[in-house]
Amino acid sequence: MLSNRLPCPLMDWPLKIQGRFVTEGDVNEIRMLLQKHSSWNRSRLSRELCARWDWRRPDGQIKDMACREFLRKLELRALIKLPPRQCPGPGRAPKIESVEVNQNPISCSFSEIKPVKVVNARDCAEYEKTFNYLVKKFHYLSYSRPVGQNMKYLIIGHDERFLGCLLFGAAAWKMEFRDQWIGWEPEVRERNLGLICNNTRFLILDWVKVPHLASHVLGACLRRLSQDWKERYGTEIAMVETFVDTTRYLGTCYKAANFITVGQTKGRSRQDRNSKLKVPIKDILVYPLRRDFRTLLLE
Repeated sequence: MLSNRLPCPLMDWPLKIQGRFVTEGDVNEIRMLLQKHSSWNRSRLSRELCARWDWRRPDGQIKDMACREFLRKLELRALIKLPPRQCPGPGRAPKIESVEVNQNPISCSFSEIKPVKVVNARDCAEYEKTFNYLVKKFHYLSYSRPVGQNMKYLIIGHDERFLGCLLFGAAAWKMEFRDQWIGWEPEVRERNLGLICNNTRFLILDWVKVPHLASHVLGACLRRLSQDWKERYGTEIAMVETFVDTTRYLGTCYKAANFITVGQTKGRSRQDRNSKLKVPIKDILVYPLRRDFRTLLLE
């Protein structure tokens, strides 16, 4: 373990990590805690730091997951040495249990399966278990677990058949065309990024062939999303963004729900540190949830 008495590697202080400015004194404080409390695991350390630094979400809960990612990034820079992981972390997600799902084909008009419910999967352990399995098994991007704030929705037909899922999570850190469309300078974006969320998964199960179902449930989610987010996290959402891989999809349901296309991605993954990892170029779509969205995002 690195001693708090050793000087930190040569750095241009302060560093900016996980949206937070970090001084050499902050790093030495973490080293001191690691040295003094050698029995602590990563979770215990992150909870202590959140308490000391008053690092909290708007609802008052500590930013435990964000702090753990912050500590991991410090370790990657060789500034600290963390204790071994005791639980799965990024890239080592917990096992998702299989669920029995009726896969008999559904091919009918929308009126024949009404009423269709959009339920918050986080409100019920069995619903969340089903959500996790469906997205992992049947979405082309698969699923492990979202990082940070997120909302999970299950789509259920009148006969309690599962029809699909939607997942909303953290917005992309930066995107040239989105940021230009909003009018964001970097410091304003960093301050207000939490007012945007990203529809990272949208799944209508392959055996469900029902015209207008996708646009209907998307609209139903958008109408409740900001209030659900506020109840869970203490803040409202001003805008939703999403990406559409046009080599696979036309994005028809998003267009029907009045999403606005503002540009395209650069064909790089967020994990691409060396500009070598290529991924499909995707359309960037946004949907304001309130009329004063731009005023809020520019404050």
